Amino acid sequence: MSTHQGRWETVTDHAEFLAERVWDGFVAHDERDRMAAVKAFAAVDSSQFQHVDDATARRAAVAYVNALWKKDEIEDAHVTDGEFDRAALDAADWGPVQENFAERARLLGIDETYADLSTTAWRRHKTGGDYWTPIMRAQMLELRVAMGDPEYPHKPRYGQSGFGPEATRYALAVEHHDYRSTADLERGVDVMIPYYEAILRAHE
Repeated sequence: MSTHQGRWETVTDHAEFLAERVWDGFVAHDERDRMAAVKAFAAVDSSQFQHVDDATARRAAVAYVNALWKKDEIEDAHVTDGEFDRAALDAADWGPVQENFAERARLLGIDETYADLSTTAWRRHKTGGDYWTPIMRAQMLELRVAMGDPEYPHKPRYGQSGFGPEATRYALAVEHHDYRSTADLERGVDVMIPYYEAILRAHE
């Protein structure tokens, strides 16, 4: 179990730290700084997954970073005249990405369909199509483990569809990231603070 819970005065302070770190991880990925990405994502995973020790959380973060780097390799192999060949990219072998997401799921105890959903989401994110449904479903599965609640999101009978507000926030943060502006970076962090607040409060 992680030992980091006592470093913040409030849950919101801790959640803000995690929201900033997850954003640091994605920015490090954009800048191809693998070590910085691992450091940022490991800081997040060691706090959000309290049922594993820090070493396991770091291995899970490494698997996530490996998946992103394998994604980049596939994308880079399907560029023609500076543009992605979307048809070829869609037909490419995304197995190496799936394998690393599967390793993350195995380490953390996430439902194994997380790997296929995450791979589909990131493939469609680049090639076109509905990426948001699989990414929200994947995050719902991850949230269930992070919160220790296999029934999340506990929606009442008035609207059973959907994946919960936290999973939806994750998809919205990806949308903000796509714009790459300072303003959208700040909005993305703000969007993710309640995501981590929900996880941290579930640990109480």
